[in-house]
Amino acid sequence: MVRFFIFLLGMLTMSRAGSPRFASVRDQDSSSTRELPHSSPQPYGAPQRPQARVGRRRRIPLRVKWIAVILLIGLIFRKAVAWAVLLALSALLHIVGVNVHLPHVKLSWPWQSISSGTSTNLDLGPWVLQKIEGISRPALGTENFNFMFTHKVAKNIGIWPCWYSSTFDAVGHASATVDLNPGTVWWAPSAGHYKLQVLSSPVTGEPGRVSVIVVLPQPQLPQSVHEVTIDDTLSHPIDTQHSWTYPGFGCGGLIRPQFSEAVLYSQAQSIAYSQVRTNPQITRPLISTAEAEAGQIIRDNFIQPTVNALGYTLVDFTLRWSGT
Repeated sequence: MVRFFIFLLGMLTMSRAGSPRFASVRDQDSSSTRELPHSSPQPYGAPQRPQARVGRRRRIPLRVKWIAVILLIGLIFRKAVAWAVLLALSALLHIVGVNVHLPHVKLSWPWQSISSGTSTNLDLGPWVLQKIEGISRPALGTENFNFMFTHKVAKNIGIWPCWYSSTFDAVGHASATVDLNPGTVWWAPSAGHYKLQVLSSPVTGEPGRVSVIVVLPQPQLPQSVHEVTIDDTLSHPIDTQHSWTYPGFGCGGLIRPQFSEAVLYSQAQSIAYSQVRTNPQITRPLISTAEAEAGQIIRDNFIQPTVNALGYTLVDFTLRWSGT
């Protein structure tokens, strides 16, 4: 009896000690079963396919993509970028007062191609005249010149000799006009007023060379008195004469209104207009300065940029004047 009681007690003790182990195994089995991926059953005898390893794809950062795009655009438009950078740097150095010689880079675009050169006459209208229509008759060759004139008024009051005279040193201001756009008839090929000759054709990396000859009407001197002005700030009287009765009350009331600024300006303007048209010491520098300024405007502002855009360099420019 005692032995049977000891046997039962031993069985009970072993059962309680083993329960956790068995439960733990079952839990592990169930959790392992849940973690396994679900796969469809395969037919009996079919070869087992290896399961693909699922990995995360590496993506290129957006910042790297933008940097690559910017570098590619800068490479394509490298000449335009270099031109813009040098232009901004030159302006900055000019503002701060630093005189530095920077390299010259011509603005060009990737789609511009240099065409083969030919020797021909080109109509000035499509390439140049359309750019100067707004300044077809600019005032050029501006000159300042000095001249003297005398204004005198005499009005006797009864037996009183009443007169007043004053001599002025005046400064005139005048310009010549140059017709840069005489019209389509003037630029007709048969007139021979414009000729472009290709001296060499463009090759890879080297621009072509051209020469241009232009003939224009002669500069015109002022055509009306209103095209001449007087500088009042520099004009002044240099001599004054009057009768013994002046500046008495009677003569002063009659003569002084004849010396108003409007009267003196009108007389000085008329004399200056005559001087501009007849005095060689004034007309010659006026015309020569106008011719030099017209040549610089046409060459630097219109013809040279146009031929450069077409892949050529202007190596010779001649401006002639009709009738000379």
